[in-house]
Amino acid sequence: MRATGGRGSTGGCGVRLVAAALGALMLAACGTPGASLPPPGADEIAAWVTTADRQQLLQRQRVGPRFGRTAAGAQVIEVDDTRRYQVMAGFGASMTDASAWLIQQRMSAAQRQALMQELFGRGEQGLGMDLVRLTLGASDFSFTHYSYADRPPGETDLPLAHFSIEPARRDVLPVVRQALELNPSLQVMASPWSAPGWMKTSDSLIKGSLRPDMYDAFARYLVAAVEAFAAEGVPLFALTVQNEPHFEPDDYPGMRVTPQARAEFVAHHLGPLLGRKGLPTRVIEWDHNWDDPDAALAVLGDPAARRWISGVGWHCYVSDQLLPNQTRVREAYPELDVWLTECSGGEWKPHWPETLPWLARTLVIGATRHWARGVLMWNLALDEQHGPHRGGCKDCRGVVTIDSRSGEVTRNMEYYAFAHASRFVRRGAQRIESSPGVDGVDSVAFRNADDGSLVLVLANSASSQRDIVVQHRGRAARHILPRESVTTLQWAP
Repeated sequence: MRATGGRGSTGGCGVRLVAAALGALMLAACGTPGASLPPPGADEIAAWVTTADRQQLLQRQRVGPRFGRTAAGAQVIEVDDTRRYQVMAGFGASMTDASAWLIQQRMSAAQRQALMQELFGRGEQGLGMDLVRLTLGASDFSFTHYSYADRPPGETDLPLAHFSIEPARRDVLPVVRQALELNPSLQVMASPWSAPGWMKTSDSLIKGSLRPDMYDAFARYLVAAVEAFAAEGVPLFALTVQNEPHFEPDDYPGMRVTPQARAEFVAHHLGPLLGRKGLPTRVIEWDHNWDDPDAALAVLGDPAARRWISGVGWHCYVSDQLLPNQTRVREAYPELDVWLTECSGGEWKPHWPETLPWLARTLVIGATRHWARGVLMWNLALDEQHGPHRGGCKDCRGVVTIDSRSGEVTRNMEYYAFAHASRFVRRGAQRIESSPGVDGVDSVAFRNADDGSLVLVLANSASSQRDIVVQHRGRAARHILPRESVTTLQWAP
């Protein structure tokens, strides 16, 4: 699981000259993060900036660009809100056992409330995360390896008499319920890392594949988890059959489930059981990397399985040049949703000038331009030692780092890259047309459904600033993008 990197810190406020819509130069000093500034006027554009030198971190510009009739001499980015694409579900991260334990057990009540409000609330200081992913049982970011129906080696439990979600009740469920209180529109999905060992060829949570004679038991296991979480006030809107089904890790739970096995399992066991129970939980196929679209297509090619599948999930742990495979599968099945269900930052890519723009252009911009309705990072929070974890990734980084001794929070570059979208693009927004990236600048645009406001997210990966002109409905506004930066522009329709 490797894709991004970097560690956050606080930074000062940079001051720079930006070109106004008609070419006049205006001083634009960055505001304090979260500071309340007057809303933009009819022709004004509100602007927020994060720079890789950390002199500006989601800073509201006190003077933003202004629309006029002409603005020549710069790279043009055309925004066309009459051309509309997917409806957005939002942005978020995974509430792993490690993340929930740090929030619940290593923060004071005041610290916890402040962080949760910041992550899931809206307004000037809220990121407004609309998606959370949970693990059904242990992942590598758990203290122990467990499922919800463990038995000693050699034993089975076909009636699931020992099934229990007790491991989730201490930390995960209370934290997710708090998130739901702060954001009632929050949607929660979940993925198992392994079936109980007795259902597998390895008789262990480690390695092995799902036994065909256990398909029915595993379907009942997953549906029992859906029902138990709902009874605890955490309904699951979506479920994947298996996290990374073509990977068998050596030192933490995993399970190989071939396309043929997934199709059989969904078509004749999991799907029909969800249907008989009348549960609204959707099935998301794949939940693995961009490099094997044929695996997803093989499952979707089975009409009996496809009946129960609502979307396809992707991970980022291969070359981002393969990201267009999201569109390839979507073009074959345009009725299905697209999700980016996991991507992790880590100390293998620690440099902000490289990784901050990568996060924005690949995940926030690239994944949504390739039809993703929702984009999720991996761990929402990890500690100063990149854990707690047992096996697996030893240098992954959370969206935030929580000091396990003091509860203090460091906001990492993943936080800022995602904040540039999640704070401004509300659930129900539609992606709209914007010019493709050129000269180091990538962009994606959205129209919010509630007030019609337009949001343009821009990543400048170049080592020098870029002079751009935003055009919309016959108006033009000129703006300077700092080197290696992320910018959000928002304006009224």
